Amino acid sequence: MSGRRIVTGAVALLSAAAVLVGCGENSSDESRPDTVRLAVTDLQGLEELQREYGAFEEAFEKNSGLDVEFFAVNDRTAAAAALAADRVDVVFTGPAEYVVIHERTGAQPIVAIERDGYHSCIYTRADSAVTNLDQLRGQKVAMSDIGSTSGHLGPSQMLKDAGLDPTTEVEVLTVGDAVHAALKRGDVAAVGIGCHDYEEFMAEDNPEDYRLLAEGPILPPDLLVGREGLDAGTVATIQTTFREHFDELLDAMLEGKDNAKFANAKLVDVTDADYDRVRSMYQAVGVDDFSQFLGN
Repeated sequence: MSGRRIVTGAVALLSAAAVLVGCGENSSDESRPDTVRLAVTDLQGLEELQREYGAFEEAFEKNSGLDVEFFAVNDRTAAAAALAADRVDVVFTGPAEYVVIHERTGAQPIVAIERDGYHSCIYTRADSAVTNLDQLRGQKVAMSDIGSTSGHLGPSQMLKDAGLDPTTEVEVLTVGDAVHAALKRGDVAAVGIGCHDYEEFMAEDNPEDYRLLAEGPILPPDLLVGREGLDAGTVATIQTTFREHFDELLDAMLEGKDNAKFANAKLVDVTDADYDRVRSMYQAVGVDDFSQFLGN
């Protein structure tokens, strides 16, 4: 990813908490608010948010001097609405979600988390005649959820890079968690999915029954984004906190069972331009207008 600098340590989600930025216009210590409102787009409800991030909340508050106030959102649409209405200060989200949220709210990256091995894979059955991506022309390919970075946008970009138009020359079926079962039944010629998911499927099945066709490049990282006008002094406090206390914050983050995907992650610096790759991925699947992802 261009313009990125690895900061240190190993956690991404961690960085998320770091960005629990507060609201306010004045950057002086005296006027800076001591509470930051944090939302996470892939968690449902306050109970789950507290369960996954409770230990991190405690560690972050201790090291930053700021209080964290969780704000539950159901999806990227709700997160964007909360940012626009000044009901939340920081959102921890994925690269595909960020592009959509930025389009509506102007939210900007604060810190980013590069997952270990975060890229897409396309695979087929070992008994298939398909041995390369070009042979998927005119075939059905199962992917996970519409707009998923590793399970939809990434594999679609891989097809396009191989010379196939994923909107006209391949029939892409977004079937959620049923992707592997669809291939196993023979309903599709191949599956495009995050490589971590591919590894999990292989651990539960016989890997000799499948053939990996291609692995994509490392995907842009997850990130913490702050609402427009977020106080620069508060942002700096957050960044300093996660840079100086990375290991402790990471251990706390990984207490959440759903955060295991961030093990061995790296904290990196990004700008909005680093997510132009994701915008190109959306174009690969025929999306130029993000309103369909924002409920309007």
